Amino acid sequence: MPIYFKKEKTEKQLKNYMLMDKFPKIEGYNFDDKFDFDKFMGSYINMGFQGSNLGKAIKIFENMLEEKKKGLKIWLSFTGNMISSGNREIIKFLVKNKIIDGVTTTASSIEEDIIKCIKPFHLGSFDVQGKFLSDECIGRIGNIFAPYDRYAYFEKFFNNFFNTAIKKHSSILSASEITNEIGLYLEKDELTKNSFEDSFLYWASKNNIPVFCPGITDGAIGDMTVFFRQKNPGFMIDVAKDHSLITSSMENADKAGCIILGGGIAKHYLLNAAIFRDGFEYSIYITTASEFDGSDSGGNQEEAISWAKIKPDAQRVKIVCDATIAFPLLVASVNDLLQKTKNL
Repeated sequence: MPIYFKKEKTEKQLKNYMLMDKFPKIEGYNFDDKFDFDKFMGSYINMGFQGSNLGKAIKIFENMLEEKKKGLKIWLSFTGNMISSGNREIIKFLVKNKIIDGVTTTASSIEEDIIKCIKPFHLGSFDVQGKFLSDECIGRIGNIFAPYDRYAYFEKFFNNFFNTAIKKHSSILSASEITNEIGLYLEKDELTKNSFEDSFLYWASKNNIPVFCPGITDGAIGDMTVFFRQKNPGFMIDVAKDHSLITSSMENADKAGCIILGGGIAKHYLLNAAIFRDGFEYSIYITTASEFDGSDSGGNQEEAISWAKIKPDAQRVKIVCDATIAFPLLVASVNDLLQKTKNL
């Protein structure tokens, strides 16, 4: 009440009172009308909170796809759990249809893309006791169950891969050369030849889209390289070569944008490479990580701007949301434009 009376008393004296008439009005979708998916997705921009950030990301992605026709390079970064989840199929679609020009990811993405060409993961629960699952030889990734036998198949595949695809090349390869060779080999191996087209690595190799994995030994692949090197002491993975390749790609792009799902090494590796071109012109983050602890995973785009990883005038947004919710909606919302942009 004191605020009300103060307003009544002083409103005629306020010379700089900010009118809000030109600001967007907060409102949601009107379900009384016949449902229209495009209008529904378009309504997110006026939703408020993270809904409005998703709406902004849709507009930015649309602009990125229009700019792609003029040469914009679009990079996708994601953590391994995206391949654990159903986002694998969406990522494969984007790579298969050349929407994406480059990928940075983690070791588990490589492993699980291969495994899912052999046997699937299954929907479980967040709440099952770890000891029970361990006794039943099942690993848990959130609420996704990954039976241990998948990794036995993976080991067999990777031994076959090392003994054929790798040996035809120099004993020193970069991680992106390894991921490229894996993509090509998936079509040939007995374990994967029936479903290799489900793999994002296969389509990346087929379409000459580099897949950079700076932490490639952080997982089962690392274990396999230990055993392989015991028999082949000269085998090495050249991480410096990949850094030269990705920074060269950044320097040679007239314009570039990024979509980053999650954080960690995959995010930082891509953003760090963008320093060589003074930052991205477009940037969409989808993450649940917070900024308060100073982690790169949670860092927003203002922080990235301070390091010249994103340009100050870039079109940018951070959506604080589980990527299994926001990323499918983002891609679905621009589907018509994606169909026109495929295989440019």
